[in-house]
Amino acid sequence: MEQELVEDLIIESTRIYGHDCWYISRTLGAKDELLNEDDLSIFSSAYSMEMYIKNVDGFEGEGDFLSRFGLQIRDSITFTIAIRTFNKEVGLHTEDLRPQEGDLIYFPLNKKIFQIQHVEHEAIFYQMGNLQTYDLRCELFEYSGERFQTGWYEIDSLLDDYDLTSTEANTDIETFDALADNTTIENNADNILDFTETNPFGEDNY
Repeated sequence: MEQELVEDLIIESTRIYGHDCWYISRTLGAKDELLNEDDLSIFSSAYSMEMYIKNVDGFEGEGDFLSRFGLQIRDSITFTIAIRTFNKEVGLHTEDLRPQEGDLIYFPLNKKIFQIQHVEHEAIFYQMGNLQTYDLRCELFEYSGERFQTGWYEIDSLLDDYDLTSTEANTDIETFDALADNTTIENNADNILDFTETNPFGEDNY
């Protein structure tokens, strides 16, 4: 009885002080058992639920900085979700017993997608003899060709401009990445190496 009361208070507080976010579950398309990674992940389901943001002062992590690879954005955030809410919204539709590392959280407030790096399931250490919440420690999602087929246009279309395999996508990367110099590099390379020759580095003496 006391445990249910605590859960009710947490859920109500999350609804009042939290935000409506989307939990996007991942389906493995081609898992590499050796490296324990998947290069063909598919995100086919999205579930709306209330989440509380622990970072009240702003995003954590390394923030925005310039590196040798250009501008890097390393924002991180921690979402708190009630276990009962997760079981009701996600657990009834999937086989996942808890949030999974690698799943995504879409944060509509800034229209960004964050990837779950770690699920802390003992944030509130057995209050009233039970666990009521999950803490989802997330980092800004780095897109690398994953497919989004959730059925929600707001989510599925978010990364269309970067999907170079889509027929509807703009495949000219230089139009949306001002730092891309692919055409310039190709033209200069043609002036240096002539690939029409059998041996571009010298005469064929054999």
